[in-house]
Parts: sequence; structure tokens; C-alpha cells
Amino acid sequence: MSCLIAAPCSGSGKTLLSLTLAAVARARGKSIQPFKVGPDYLDPQLLGAVAGRPCRNLDPLLCGEEWVRRCYRWHGGRAGRVLVEGVMGLFDGRGSGSEGSSAAVADLLGLPVVLVVEASRQAGSLAALVRGFRDHGPPRVTLAGVVLNRVGSDRHHRLLAEALEAIAVPLLGVLPSHPSLELPSRHLGLLTPGELGDLGERQRIWARLAEEHLDLDRLWPLLAPPAGPPEGQDPIRWCLGQVAPEPPTTVSTATPAPGPLPVAIASDAAFHFRYPEAQELLSACGLRPVPWSPLTDEPLPADCRAVLLPGGYPELHASQLAAARRSLESLGTAARAGVPIVAECGGLLLLGRELEDGDGNRHPMAGLLPFSARRGALSLGYRQALPGADGLLVRRGEVLSGHEFHRWQLVAQPPLADELAAGEGLWQLEGWGTPARIEGWTTRTVHASWLHLHWAGCPAIPSRVARAAASAVPLPRNAVSFSPVSG
Repeated sequence: MSCLIAAPCSGSGKTLLSLTLAAVARARGKSIQPFKVGPDYLDPQLLGAVAGRPCRNLDPLLCGEEWVRRCYRWHGGRAGRVLVEGVMGLFDGRGSGSEGSSAAVADLLGLPVVLVVEASRQAGSLAALVRGFRDHGPPRVTLAGVVLNRVGSDRHHRLLAEALEAIAVPLLGVLPSHPSLELPSRHLGLLTPGELGDLGERQRIWARLAEEHLDLDRLWPLLAPPAGPPEGQDPIRWCLGQVAPEPPTTVSTATPAPGPLPVAIASDAAFHFRYPEAQELLSACGLRPVPWSPLTDEPLPADCRAVLLPGGYPELHASQLAAARRSLESLGTAARAGVPIVAECGGLLLLGRELEDGDGNRHPMAGLLPFSARRGALSLGYRQALPGADGLLVRRGEVLSGHEFHRWQLVAQPPLADELAAGEGLWQLEGWGTPARIEGWTTRTVHASWLHLHWAGCPAIPSRVARAAASAVPLPRNAVSFSPVSG
């Protein structure tokens, strides 16, 4: 049976332990499937890079409990080892409760918990802290043991070991102080694997440190995959099988395509916050995802039938995006031609008039929606979305669950004639501790919002993208008339 790696709070070392265990598995020649609890994008990218296979998010609030069970068993059953990294503190869920928390997922999947404790400023008090997490509930957890982070000395180590022995909780090792375990981060989380030029060397060091400092005789059995063969069908097929048929809403004027319809997905250092299931669901719906890089000024792929703009860090690349006139022009041409466009969070920022970078400099964007964007207060948390009208992706009367996480905010501006302002008011967002508000833009061909959705929790959406793509006139090969920006 696998375990769930949790902690009293964020920053304790969950990701460090997960990365070192994944590195050990790869060094031993074993396949390992990583999972991440919650709506994270950055930790999964690192875990996936080290493990050598996509990290899967287990989020019952976004996807439902049945999806979490099926995803865990299907993907976990196809690897030699499995690890599940928790989110935030062990009992941190929606609002002040434990709904959707690491503890809730451990209970749902029947996983014991390995607790990672940052112990740099405590000794005997460690026992009280660990006992509290062991005995707290609901849901109750089975504590397999503790891994200590930032142990200061051999004497400190002995003090902490005695404190755990007094409450009969196994000590499963320590994470030593080492430069390779210092992971750089920015305002939304860790740097991406592509920004860690020494990731391969770090991985070798992590494997060595794990062999030296972790009790792998006890931890290795806790990485066992689910017992028995994977149950049921591929969760992607199962997911799409939950979608109720919908009546046709438009008559296609597009020329039938000989194969899967191409869909452009912004994929570069500015746009990379997406779950692997999104691409898999699109492919299963008869579409062909094509990577597209606005950051390198690529025009949209010829004949593309839809455009997806996922989240990421456009604010860090605002100057380069502003100079990518060919990409922005082709995006505008696609919007005016009625090619379906789906934008969330960072992708939304590309559609506005201006994007302010971290230094306060303003940069022109695609100019399709009437706002400018600048750094502001943090918006973070799960949201319930109630659509106000039928649109490209959603229908009036539906209730969707999503997650919001951004520090840039929008400043509304009067709409211009060539913008898509008529679709303002996609849905009402509600969340714990936040006032309800109307947010986003929607038309028959545009969906733009701050809200991140996991499509496994709303599988009608990729089906609707496929239907809209089939009805769209493909972007002509000579659609973009490009002229360099002067000055």
C-alpha cells in the first residue's frame, strides 16, 4: 500500500521528501507514479519531471470522489511504485474545515500518512505536535511515521527521536541541510523544471541523500502500488461516458476535415498551467492538440479550429509577449473569424488591452477584451461558479467547482467597437470568506475567466470544445497580415 506525504503546514518539506523518493525510485530502475492532492500546477511539474511520467492531481472538490478513486487505481496500478504528495497542512481543506484536504484524500483511498515536520526550533514539543495530528479528526488518519526537516545537529536529532519514541511514532529519517534541497520560488510557487538547469544533477544528489538519511527499509514498502489489477476502464473514457447528449446548437459551415481537428494550446514559459487530463480529454473527443508559443511569436497553426490559453506567468514575460505581434495579430484574426477561444487565468491576461509587469511598466496585449491588468491583492481559494447564460463552455443552471489563484487584477475600461465586450458576465463566483461577484466573459465562441477548472470534474466541457471546433471555419493559412511594429 502506498502512503500520503503530508505536513502540519506548507513549507515543511513535503515536496522535498516526494522528490527525493521519486529520485530514489528512478535511481533503482523502478517506475514511479506521482500524485498531488489539490489544485497545484508547479509541484506536479517537478514531480513529473523527476518521476518520468505525468503527475496526476487528486482533488475531490474539483473532480469528485469517484474520479479520485479511479485515477489513483488506474495510474497507480501501472507503475512499480507510487507516491502521493499532500497539499498545505494535513487537515487544510475548503474554508476552515477538512473537506478536500490531504486527510480527506488519505481517508478516501485508505492511505497511511507520513508526516514531514520542520523541526528547526523545537525539541520535546515535537511530541505534542505529532500527537495532535495523529489523534485529530475527522477524518482520522493512520500515521505511518515522521520525517524531520531542518534538524540542526546530532544532539538535536537525538532529542527529536526521543520525543517521537515517547509517543510510539516511528522516525523514518531526516531531510538534511543541503544546497540541492533549496528550491527557488516566486509569487505563485516553485520554479518550473525548465528553469532548474541543474535538475538532472540535483536528482542524482537527492537519490544519494535519501539513501544516506532516510529509513528506506521502512519507507520503500510505503510506496507500493494499489493491490490487484487496475479496476474498470480508462478514467478518461469513463469520464466522457458521464456526459449527457446535447442537442446541436449550430449548423457547421466548415469543410469536413480528413482527421482529428487541430486545436492550438499555448505552451511555453508564459503559459503552462494545465492538467494532463485536458489534453487527453481533447484527444479522446476527436481533436488534435497542437502546441503554440505566443512567447516566440509563432502565428496560430494553420487550419486550427480552436485556441486554448491556459494559465501561467505572462506577467513575467509581458515585454516579450507585447513584441510578439504576429502571435497577437493571429489571435485577433481568429477571434474575429469565430474560432473558439478558451482562456483561463494567465491566458485571460493575453486577451486584454494592457498587461503591467512587476515593475509597473505597461505592455500592449491582444486588445480583445476591455481591461488592463496590474499587480494587486491575492485571490486564492475554491469557487463555485453559477453561469448566467449559455456560452461556449457552460450552460445556464449548471454548477461548477473551480479554483482561483492570482495576484494580478483587472481594471475595467470602456469597451471599444472591435472588442468582445458584449459577452461580459460569464458567471457568478462564490467562495468561503469572499463576497459573490460576477466574473468573466462569454460569447458563443469565447470563454475567458480567472477560474481554473479541472475538466475531469466537468467533462461536458471538452465535448463542447469539440462540437464548437467542428462547427468553426478553420483559420486560413494566409489569415494573418503581419507587419513589424515600428520603433
